[in-house]
Amino acid sequence: MTQEDGDLDSLVRKRIRALRVAQGWSLEELATRARLSQSSLSRIENGQRRLALDQLVTLARALDTTLDQLVETAAGNVVISPMIDGTHGLMRWPIKGEPGMSVVRQRMTEPPPDNPSRMRAHPGREWLVVLSGTAILMLGHRRFRIETNQAAEFPTMMPHAIGAESGPCEILGIFDRDARRGHQRDGGDCDAQGTCE
Repeated sequence: MTQEDGDLDSLVRKRIRALRVAQGWSLEELATRARLSQSSLSRIENGQRRLALDQLVTLARALDTTLDQLVETAAGNVVISPMIDGTHGLMRWPIKGEPGMSVVRQRMTEPPPDNPSRMRAHPGREWLVVLSGTAILMLGHRRFRIETNQAAEFPTMMPHAIGAESGPCEILGIFDRDARRGHQRDGGDCDAQGTCE
């Protein structure tokens, strides 16, 4: 076994224990969920028993995670710089662990469009939090006022638009893969009126 293999082995064992403790589970409880004996689980956590792939799959499932997450190594570059679109006051960060998802920070100064035909609808979900100011979310025929530190989450199949209420506001939004694609097909993340998710 190489040094790198030994480090990964130790990391996986620590993760198993940390996830068990975070759930508030005893050795006995996780062993029962994973259909292992309590002594086998204890030896796995303490490095006294070899890690077998079938046991790792079972433990990952019992801990409500994936095998990939259980064995992934630390990424070399954990700091991500944003892609900046100064024209629209937009900053975007991709989420490495979830390809297709991204985080967007947007400064808006214009209200949402009055014309319902300017609202977007597409597959996906969006989540946003207002960092400063007050935002207006138009969702179908409903109008929601979202103040600083309040968040909204909605399915994007509902026609929607967002803008500022009486002054600038900043939002931070998270797009799932489908929502991101929907906005790309619509011609980008923002329109000329500052409507952006």
